[in-house]
Amino acid sequence: MKAVQIVKPNELKIIDMPKPAIDQENNVLVKIKASGICGSDVGIYHGTNAAATYPRVIGHEIVGEIVEVGPNVKNKKLGDRVIIDQVTACGECYACKKHRPNVCHNLKVRGVHIDGGYREFMAVPEDDCYLLPDFLEYKDAVMIEPTTIAVQACSRAQLESEDDVMIIGAGALGSSLLRIVRLFNPHKIIMADIDQVKLEEALKNGATDIINSREEDIVNRAKEITGGYGPTVTIDAACVKGSLLNACKAAGNATRVITMGFSIAPDEINQFVITSKELDIRGSRLQNRKFAEVIKLVNEHKVNLNGAVSHTFNFMDAQKAFDFVDSHDPSIRKISLLFD
Repeated sequence: MKAVQIVKPNELKIIDMPKPAIDQENNVLVKIKASGICGSDVGIYHGTNAAATYPRVIGHEIVGEIVEVGPNVKNKKLGDRVIIDQVTACGECYACKKHRPNVCHNLKVRGVHIDGGYREFMAVPEDDCYLLPDFLEYKDAVMIEPTTIAVQACSRAQLESEDDVMIIGAGALGSSLLRIVRLFNPHKIIMADIDQVKLEEALKNGATDIINSREEDIVNRAKEITGGYGPTVTIDAACVKGSLLNACKAAGNATRVITMGFSIAPDEINQFVITSKELDIRGSRLQNRKFAEVIKLVNEHKVNLNGAVSHTFNFMDAQKAFDFVDSHDPSIRKISLLFD
C-alpha cells in the first residue's frame, strides 16, 4: 500500500509499505478515507515538533471505513464509518492512573511516535474507533479530532459561564476553540489575531469582541474589553514568540492561562507576571477520551463541522498540499487529504 512519510525534516516521500494485518489486539482493519493536515503535522514536516521521531508516516486526524474485523470484535462491524483515536497509553504510569492517558509517561501518538493515518489502511483496536455521524462527509469528519483538542483545553481551563475568555490566534485551532467556548455562554469571547479577515469570521461565529494585535496592544485592549480586570481564561492558540507572555500579562488576577504550543524555541517569560497574579498556567495536550463527547455534540447539532475544510488534495499529492500550506494563502482554513 502507499503511504506519505516524512523521511527527515523537509523531506516528504510517497512510499510503499506492507498492508497491515489484523491480530488479537489490532482487531479491525480500517480503509482510510481522509486525514487532515494539522499544524503539528506541518511542524513534523519542518522539524519543529519536538515530540516527533523520524522517519514517520504522519497524520493523526484519521477517518475511514472498517473493511475487516477479527473474531473477538464485539461492537464494530464491516462498513462502519469511524474516526481513530490518536492516543495510545500504557495504563500503568502515574498519569494513566490519574485518568490522564493523553500525557502517559509511555505515550505513543499515531502520526508522531508511531505511524499514523497518511496511508491506505490501518489495523487498530476496535475500542480506538468511534462511529461517525451519518450526515458528516469524510473530508469534514477529520475536524472531529481538532474539536476534541478544543474540548480538552476548555476542560483544563475549567471554563464557566461567568468567565471572560480570550483566545489568542484565530487560525484552525482558534476556530475549533471558538466552537466549543461559545457553548459555555461566557460573558465575553475575545479573539485576537493579526489577520482581520479571520477576526471578522470569528465575530460571525460567536466571538463578542476582536483584537487586531498587529494594530492594537493586545494587553491593554483585553483589559479595556473586560472592564480593566483582564480575561479570566486566556488560551494561547497562536503558540508563537511572545504569545504566552502576552497571555499572562493580559490575564486578570487569580485566573487561568492555557498553553497549547510545542515549540522549543527560547521565549520570554518572567515569574513576576505569574506569581503576582497567582495565575494558573496549565498545559493542554491532545485529548483525554473526548471523541464520544464531541461526536454527541455534532449529532445534536450543537457543533457544526460541515464546510469547515477549505481545501482537499489527493493523498498522493501530499507534497503539493504541504507546499500550499507553506504559501500561507489566506483562504486556507483546513486541508484534508483524500484517499479515494
